[in-house]
Amino acid sequence: MRNPRAILSFWALALGVGLTLVVSFLPASAQYRRWARFRDLNPETEREQEAMKQAIRPGFEEDVFTFARLKFGDVETGYRYGNGREWDDDSPDADYNLTFRMYQVTSLVVRPGLNVIDITTRDLEKYPFVYMAAAGRLVLLDSEVVDLRKYLLNGGFLMVDDFWGDEQWAHFYAQIRRVFPKREPEELTLDHQIFHTVFNFKKEPQMPSVGVYFRYRDSFEPGWPYYLKDHGPHYYALYDDRHRMMAIICHNNHYGDGWEHEGDDKSYFDNFSEPQAYPMFINILSYAMSH
Repeated sequence: MRNPRAILSFWALALGVGLTLVVSFLPASAQYRRWARFRDLNPETEREQEAMKQAIRPGFEEDVFTFARLKFGDVETGYRYGNGREWDDDSPDADYNLTFRMYQVTSLVVRPGLNVIDITTRDLEKYPFVYMAAAGRLVLLDSEVVDLRKYLLNGGFLMVDDFWGDEQWAHFYAQIRRVFPKREPEELTLDHQIFHTVFNFKKEPQMPSVGVYFRYRDSFEPGWPYYLKDHGPHYYALYDDRHRMMAIICHNNHYGDGWEHEGDDKSYFDNFSEPQAYPMFINILSYAMSH
């Protein structure tokens, strides 16, 4: 990684997460109206972006947490879901909401704006943590396979999100096996520390797509084949030779919707965005930066 000072600075800031969050995550009934936001960039979002910018000390613009979203190609795989959602699914609202919440309820200094990067060493080496949406449509170029492998083995961390069912898992699995042909994703159980790093989860969180929740009031995408894996949440890790987690794969989950649609519906906020989408991201981020 090219900027170790930023990584160390980030973790020093993250140590303050727990104390801050105890105060900030109040019951949704008390905060829902204050937290509800419009979808497009609007005056409120512009004010939030400006506040995040003003919090960065001059000369320390690189010593901040950046939510970096990976851009990748895709291919028609014989099925379509969510109107063919791709790497930019839920963006920009998910990115704006998540980064502002991290600024608002943790002690992190956070880079404002959208930060979309290519899977190249030149881009990846700037960020210790990167995010991938719509993993069921991932297609990697040969050069991206090499650069992503190098990034993860050199200390980078990847969060994979937003895909459901057996077919999408099989497609993603084939792509990630190109990156690590000899490393098998290992399924995490609830006793793993990542579910208890800052927030203590009593069961593995599952973030439904907001449209599914509105139609069915259920926590998983119905209609997808779940013959090999059930429709519950599945979390997998990729480890290096020292058993350091390099990636967490959130299958049968859609965290991007939990961030993007936090203000669309009070019950969605109460059941998913506040108690699951933001706390689990903080757990993942805290674990990644401390291991």
